[in-house]
Amino acid sequence: MAGHSKWSNIKHKKGKEDAKRAKEFTKLGRYIMVAAREGGPDPEYNPALKAAIEKAKAANMPNDNIERAIKRGSGELEGSNFEEIVYEGYGPGGIAVFVSCLTDNRNRTASEVRHAFDKYGGNLGQTGCVSFMFDRKGLLVIDKKESIDEEELMLQAIDLGAEDFNSEDDFYEIITSPENFNQVRDALSSNGYEFSMAELAFLPQNTSELKDEEDIKNMVKLIEMLEDNDDVQNVYHNWEIPDDLEI
Repeated sequence: MAGHSKWSNIKHKKGKEDAKRAKEFTKLGRYIMVAAREGGPDPEYNPALKAAIEKAKAANMPNDNIERAIKRGSGELEGSNFEEIVYEGYGPGGIAVFVSCLTDNRNRTASEVRHAFDKYGGNLGQTGCVSFMFDRKGLLVIDKKESIDEEELMLQAIDLGAEDFNSEDDFYEIITSPENFNQVRDALSSNGYEFSMAELAFLPQNTSELKDEEDIKNMVKLIEMLEDNDDVQNVYHNWEIPDDLEI
């Protein structure tokens, strides 16, 4: 399964404090703004914006916040000019880490990301040092409910063009190609399924375990410090997260 799904599920079970929810909305707002700026304000003609809105709705972001972000991105309201940038490096134990950012100050973001890697036993690398270990995929996560028939959902997803289907303790994970992501998401949504996650993500081709307890603690702290940064949208890695991990 994708560690990205597992990590998000652990965070979800831990609960979201108001401060963390506000920070998440700030990041989602930037994501929507950039999508609206680059592809226009109509999600029916802008797949990136549609995906951003779906992600915001899955996080229970208020509609007013979504509308404001779209207007800022399309120029109806004043807003900062954000650019996409990625950083690549290695965490404790050589774990590959891929950090996706939206920033209005490239120097600030680079300094803060580098500091996080240095603080927790990792090192920031050159562009391309780990990106070849990840594939761009569509990622759909549906929480398990008694009303959902697993086999029916799996068959629907595969028939619609999904590449893989995984059943975990608390959720189902559907992986698609980027090209089929919108098609699978929209069809399952119209069939009544609700997503706790629906996004294009970078998923590792292979995963690595960490045996040392100190490395595990530092890896958790590295991810949390990066995710706590307003400029960081997503942190992808190839760490095989232990089933009993608590954060």
